Amino acid sequence: MFESVAPLLAEHEDLQVQLADPAVHADAARSKRINRRYAELSRIRAAYEQLASATEDLDAARELARDDEAFAEEIPALEEAAETATEKLRRLLIPRDPDDGRDVIMEIKGGEGGAESALFAADLLRMYLHYADSKGWKTELLDSDESDLGGYKNVQLAVKSNSTDPAQGVWAHLKYEGGVHRVQRVPVTESQGRIHTSTTGVLVFPEADEPEEVDINQNDLKIDVYRSSGPGGQSVNTTDSAVRITHIPTGIVVSMQNEKSQLQNREAGMRVLRARLLARQQEEAAAAASDQRKTQIRTMDRSERIRTYNFPENRIADHRTGFKAYNLDAVMNGSLDDVIASCIAFDEEARLADLG
Repeated sequence: MFESVAPLLAEHEDLQVQLADPAVHADAARSKRINRRYAELSRIRAAYEQLASATEDLDAARELARDDEAFAEEIPALEEAAETATEKLRRLLIPRDPDDGRDVIMEIKGGEGGAESALFAADLLRMYLHYADSKGWKTELLDSDESDLGGYKNVQLAVKSNSTDPAQGVWAHLKYEGGVHRVQRVPVTESQGRIHTSTTGVLVFPEADEPEEVDINQNDLKIDVYRSSGPGGQSVNTTDSAVRITHIPTGIVVSMQNEKSQLQNREAGMRVLRARLLARQQEEAAAAASDQRKTQIRTMDRSERIRTYNFPENRIADHRTGFKAYNLDAVMNGSLDDVIASCIAFDEEARLADLG
């Protein structure tokens, strides 16, 4: 049973040896990759040892029960413990997304609904900031384009974790947020009290661990500088510090204007460009392995409506997993654990079914 565990335990021991080598830690990117894999395999090793212990206890109780019926009373509880340990190990052996341990860059964009959509984009940003804070993650506002009423036409956020455990990674949780988020509520601009439906788009990209991970030829870049502006086109900077980077081969365009320094805006723009190029590479690889992608809840269709936030009913519903709850007020304050847990569980069940 669990024949695939043996090579994983051997790999775990090998990584343990590598982590004792100072040369490994001299290479930050390599050290990060090894630590992530080591943390993942450590969970498998612990679960395997727990199952071995539970199985040993169960076998001992069954043997002793042959001579003393008193030990038979312990068998049901020990069987349950062994079944629980088996299921835990089985789930840990599901092939994990190799990017789960990565940090992410999120982009929240206003969609259908005009001013109300931009206001909801600000609400989503606040929700993700509170959620990240509850996880102990660090956030950095990379760029924003504010609307006249205080919302966002577009806002970009970097989210980082200090954990080396992929199961606790930012991408492992936030990758399910990409798609169209629909909001139903009475807009602040509505004088008749009518409920409107608007949409806001969320894009999530795994961030490259190191700049060298994504090869970008400088000759493939067209970089323009311009003067940044605030809501309504009002100038907020008297120098040409805003930067627009165009990656000519793919047509990907990234604009940054938050910082007063052209250099800082360029560096932030390159971070986002690398993340988008990395995501593009992964989408191409996923398309080549479309059968495998069918087992995953997260799709690459960014036009997919994934969730509805109904304020009059205080209801949140995820259209992929069937999750529904009436605590929207708490969710908007960052209590996303149950919503995202439903996505993770749904994805795991699909992967388990695929494995047979």
